[in-house]
Amino acid sequence: MQSIDDKILARIHGRGRGCVFFPTNFTSFGESKSVLKALERLVNKGAIIRVSRGIYCYPRVDKRWGLGVQRPTYDEIAQAIARRDKARIAPTGAQALNMLGLSEQVPMNAVYLTDGSARKIRLDGDRGILFRHTAPKNLAFSNNLAMLITFALKEIGADKVTADQERAIACLLQNETKEDVMADLALMPGWIGMIVRRAYEK
Repeated sequence: MQSIDDKILARIHGRGRGCVFFPTNFTSFGESKSVLKALERLVNKGAIIRVSRGIYCYPRVDKRWGLGVQRPTYDEIAQAIARRDKARIAPTGAQALNMLGLSEQVPMNAVYLTDGSARKIRLDGDRGILFRHTAPKNLAFSNNLAMLITFALKEIGADKVTADQERAIACLLQNETKEDVMADLALMPGWIGMIVRRAYEK
């Protein structure tokens, strides 16, 4: 008969390295106290890592460059929380700019808009993930890149977008089907829609 530890390991091995998970993923294996104890044992053995309170990861291990255990990115953690809570999220502010390569600034907190609960997840000291509640209509984008570009450009401001940034956005958009991006045009402020249109005219 498999122990709870073995059952947890079998499940996360099936999902592969890099997966982020929560104690609630294993409720069918036993009582919550037993699951938490099993996770604690696996952390102590080095089989998994504890990312934050109630958040764990089966980490990637870099052998090529000798970097060892790789913690999940803030976006991987945020996306896992969103899936668990059945909520939609969108990176905004400096986080959106960083993800698009429009800024090298690493924000103190990765900020996401969500139609779920507002909260802060502490990860590294004072750093963490901040979820800000927003109206569902603000997350109605069907194309992820269109959404990311919209929130990134809002952070920059209409009169502060540089030619280099506009060229970088145009390059990103070339990898997306025009029709898919244009389907979200009505959700973009007019000035952002103009930048997107120009990208496809080049």
